[in-house]
Amino acid sequence: MTDLAESWHAVAFSSDIARKPKRILFFGQPVVLFRAGSPAAALHDRCPHRLVELSKGKVVGEEIECPYHGWRFNAAGTCTAIPGLTGAVPSYHVPRLKTFEKDGVLFISKGEPDQVPYLHCAEGQKTVIRLVRSSTETKMVDAAENILDATHTHFTHKGLLRGLSSKRQLVRVDMTGGPGWVEASYTGEERQHGLISRLLEGERVKTVGRFRYPGIAELEYWGAGGLVLATTFHLRQATDSHVEGIGCLIGPRNGILDHLKSYAFWPLFWVALQQDRRVLKSASDNAALSPSARPIIGPLDFLRRDIEAIMAGTLPSAAEAPRTAYIEL
Repeated sequence: MTDLAESWHAVAFSSDIARKPKRILFFGQPVVLFRAGSPAAALHDRCPHRLVELSKGKVVGEEIECPYHGWRFNAAGTCTAIPGLTGAVPSYHVPRLKTFEKDGVLFISKGEPDQVPYLHCAEGQKTVIRLVRSSTETKMVDAAENILDATHTHFTHKGLLRGLSSKRQLVRVDMTGGPGWVEASYTGEERQHGLISRLLEGERVKTVGRFRYPGIAELEYWGAGGLVLATTFHLRQATDSHVEGIGCLIGPRNGILDHLKSYAFWPLFWVALQQDRRVLKSASDNAALSPSARPIIGPLDFLRRDIEAIMAGTLPSAAEAPRTAYIEL
């Protein structure tokens, strides 16, 4: 596995990058995003002259201008102008990051990835896509596991995802994986007893939860006719304590009803996202009070160790030894 920052990471919507520079944190490093044609540009957010934030300056043409002395830099990070200088401009540079825009999402990388970035689990299909962003006080592994964890939905999302009925169903969970990915496939749950399922789904055939390197958590809900709903969330550790995310909410596009469902799904998903943010922040704040405490990996935390292995650059155990478990959901 490469260094995390050398992979593609979704960091913003393309619409976020207009005439005003945008500052983000990329693995603790300040980065300025600005529109310099297509794709947008990404530089370290630090003028080499006096280390002022370039993001507090402005875009002039296809260059960014430092607010302190007016030095300008192009998309490659090369200094092109020093106001007041009568001779040639010295070869000063700001480190750049590679960028790629895909279907309304801006990706950046510290390295030089060979392939275009992966966006969502239904690429190439007729879909309706809604984009969402999030910022959560937590660790990336905890955020990914939370998305893929079925058991907390009865409590954290009671009534929304599950919990409208006290009846539980015996569900089979098949886990498998490969280099850089792991997934759990749930079968036997004919329907989630929550508002989202009742409004947007019919009979369910299976649910798939998947994690991909370097921080992509996906959920797929399948009915008899194919994919019904899906989410793909791109997560990154912006700072030691905050995870930033860009998510795709996905549904099939076969007619006007699918468009109406997509508009209903977005606000309901947003409520669930806020519920997760609160519980993850609560856990993070409480853990900080007892830094020596370590969370237990319980018998129903099916993918936790595999996610940790993938993030450590090793093969998940489910790749070498696929396993099956049963759970009541």
